[in-house]
Amino acid sequence: MGYTKEDILKIADEQNVRFIRLQFTDLMGVIKNVEIPVSQLEKALDNKMMFDGSSIEGYVRIEESDMYLYPDLDTWVVFPWVTQDRVARLICDVYMPDGTPFAGDPRGILKRVLKEAEELGFSAMNVGPEPEFFLFKTDEKGNPTLETNDQGGYFDFAPTDLGENCRRDIVLTLEQMGFEIEASHHEVAPGQHEIDFKYADAVRAADQIQTFKLVVKTVARQHGLHATFMPKPLFGMNGSGMHAHQSLFQGNKNAFFDEKDRLGLSSTAYHYMAGVLRHARSFAAITNPTVNSYKRLVPGYEAPVYVAWSASNRSPMIRIPASRGLSTRIEVRNPDPSANPYLALAVMLKAGLDGIRNKYPLPAPVDRNIYIMSEDEREEAGIPSLPSSLKEAIQELLMDEVICDALGDHALAHFVELKEIEWDMYRTQVHQWERDQYLTLY
Repeated sequence: MGYTKEDILKIADEQNVRFIRLQFTDLMGVIKNVEIPVSQLEKALDNKMMFDGSSIEGYVRIEESDMYLYPDLDTWVVFPWVTQDRVARLICDVYMPDGTPFAGDPRGILKRVLKEAEELGFSAMNVGPEPEFFLFKTDEKGNPTLETNDQGGYFDFAPTDLGENCRRDIVLTLEQMGFEIEASHHEVAPGQHEIDFKYADAVRAADQIQTFKLVVKTVARQHGLHATFMPKPLFGMNGSGMHAHQSLFQGNKNAFFDEKDRLGLSSTAYHYMAGVLRHARSFAAITNPTVNSYKRLVPGYEAPVYVAWSASNRSPMIRIPASRGLSTRIEVRNPDPSANPYLALAVMLKAGLDGIRNKYPLPAPVDRNIYIMSEDEREEAGIPSLPSSLKEAIQELLMDEVICDALGDHALAHFVELKEIEWDMYRTQVHQWERDQYLTLY
């Protein structure tokens, strides 16, 4: 990549770009845009574009609202789906008027934790995300229904998989935007899909997740479908996860690989995993941040509920994929696609670095199906469960200094406040299930 300011101005001119979206992400993981006409592009590229931070969820109070957007030139892309009056986008970091990074910017938070990794001798965290999503039909008004667009199953293809055309268009659009797609297939539940793209360094991977969500929703809409990254839209069906494959590099060397080890894993990899397992209950509020996330994290639907690891079994939270050498990595399976990708990667990395720093010992692997173990057996084997509700997850988060430190005071306070409101609204609401259960019974 490596665009310069001059490159971008030239491409904008040649491709008749009329508008530029300056994108950033709020604490809840929602993409925000400041759209500017092309006449303002040069000003934006000089980091002089200001916006009002008080209007953004979890940012700042009215009194301290001026913020600046610093575009990352490597994220320049022209949207392929707009053919007239073309639109391009740049992903931005958020800065304060005094030129310091804004403490509540999720992208900045991830960069801060990556700096810690660098201080420990790791030049990069590589991440291969696997976000799953559902495609639902829309009604005559264009609103989403709960009717899936097909009755396909895992790896099915047309005619059962009617989402195939939509998925193919999503893949083509992503490729036009510079993604390297590795696989695209139907998932277990009807209407559920997964598209895997090539791993990238952590910041780029999080940027790609955000771009991916935007493309999936946009292309689905063109097919008269609604795409959702909600973790568990349908009761009795598998939910959507966002497994995060991750490894640390030292220059060109994968720090997780050791050919002399029985599993081909280095002591760094073992300590990193130990850190992730140690803090898993605490970072769940970030990797699984909605009330609905905990409807996915229940036994019986392939979701990783148990804090354990294995190289040969998919029921624990961490799995070791088979490839070795440069591809050696761990797969953390509990995150879901409602997570803010910048924050999710920041807390997992922070947990892993804590394990490396303190050389935490890794518990023994669990190579049997945890789903069929009794509670006593799990307790005896020392296998904790992830939190069972957002409320419990928030409590766990607040008790963990390491994970709180990853977020910083500003983001932590605002995140917790927003999530406590969300939990309270859910808790006090009367749900249809309760009416069905109790209205005639009592």
